[in-house]
Amino acid sequence: MDPDFIAKTAQIASVLEVSGHPKPGNVHRTRDFPDMVFEDFLISGVVIGDTMKKAAKRGFKYNKKDSLDKIEIGKLIKEGVLETDKWIANNTNLGIIMLLTPLSAAAGMSSNVDELQNNVDNIIRNTTPYDAANLYDAINIADAGGMGEREDLDVGSNDAKNELIDKNINMYDVLDLSSQWDMLAFELTRTMPITFEIGYPTYKGVKDTNGINNATVQTFLTILSIYADTLISRKYGSEIAQKVSEDANMIISEGGILSDEGRDMLNKFDQDLIEKSLNPGTTADLTASSVMVALLDEYNDNF
Repeated sequence: MDPDFIAKTAQIASVLEVSGHPKPGNVHRTRDFPDMVFEDFLISGVVIGDTMKKAAKRGFKYNKKDSLDKIEIGKLIKEGVLETDKWIANNTNLGIIMLLTPLSAAAGMSSNVDELQNNVDNIIRNTTPYDAANLYDAINIADAGGMGEREDLDVGSNDAKNELIDKNINMYDVLDLSSQWDMLAFELTRTMPITFEIGYPTYKGVKDTNGINNATVQTFLTILSIYADTLISRKYGSEIAQKVSEDANMIISEGGILSDEGRDMLNKFDQDLIEKSLNPGTTADLTASSVMVALLDEYNDNF
């Protein structure tokens, strides 16, 4: 696929994700947070374009198994975070960058959407300890935490990066350690099943008959109804995160945003999450990756 096209799908997916209304508990077109606003996310979606284009070009160039490490996914993730940090004071898109960068590289070496999952998996498995170290840098630059505090390989430890390199622990290994409690780590070490098997088909099916906004919100709700959100779980515990997912499932069972009753429930759900400061931010990241795959599929033949 064409690198310019791939970069645009990443940018558009990021912008469509934050524009989804009412995407419950998150910043959207009629909802700001005290420390970050709708426009921050729009800017974040635009400024990652150069990084995604570079990832796509490297995916095309280094598409053989013995050269996949030369893509330097960890370094590209760090570059995307650093570029965002020039424009936005808060972490608006670390998770999105973590998902969309390997997707962009995989798209660069793919001719169609059916090849993406396998190529993402090969890229992540063939990362290096330097990719892992750069990922740690990216997490710390974004001040995101997110992979859990550990006695060994703690992302906040000054010695951890040296340990990664000394022990030859690559980015896949680091993410795999976190995959039991972190949705993004799970996604990146398991061939992105949430994106490809839940989010992408949901978005594609809804958009064809109900438009972009409804597709975006329904995709978000569907993912949340199945998977407890990591960000909520990390801040407030697994029981609260599971309750949020159960509430999302009730809304989906009533049609979600596609029915009048579901939409009424959705608006109340959004308000309830905001009042309780419950932000399903990881679900938003997975929504963006789902939308990107749908765009790659829908528009690839035009480029």
